[in-house]
Amino acid sequence: MRIKELSERADVSPRLLRYYEEQGLLTPGREENGYRAYDESLVVRVGQIRSLLSAGLTTEIIRDVLPCLAEAASSQYPAPDFVNRVRQERDRMAERLDSLTRNLQAIDAYLDAVTR
Repeated sequence: MRIKELSERADVSPRLLRYYEEQGLLTPGREENGYRAYDESLVVRVGQIRSLLSAGLTTEIIRDVLPCLAEAASSQYPAPDFVNRVRQERDRMAERLDSLTRNLQAIDAYLDAVTR
C-alpha cells in the first residue's frame, strides 16, 4: 500500500510516517517509480510505535525494542546493557502508570462526590 493508505488506516499523517522512517522505526519498500510501498504489517507497527511514544519512550529506544516485539523468541540474547535500558524504561513506565492510576482514582472520587 502507499503512504496515503497507511496514513488513513493507521490514523496518522503522512508526514509522521516519513518521520518514523527517518528515525528508523519504519522501513517501507520502494516501487519501481520510487514511491514508498508499505506492507500490511506496518499498520500494526505504527500502532505499537504510537503506544510506546505515548508511554514516554524515546524513538531511540523504540527503534531498539521494536525488533524484539516483532520476534517473540530470538535465538540470540541481547546485550546486558540493552536489557538494562529496557528494564529501566519498563520501571519508568510502571511508575507513570501508578501515578496515572492514582490520578484517575482521584478524578473518579471527585466525580462521584459532585454527581450525587
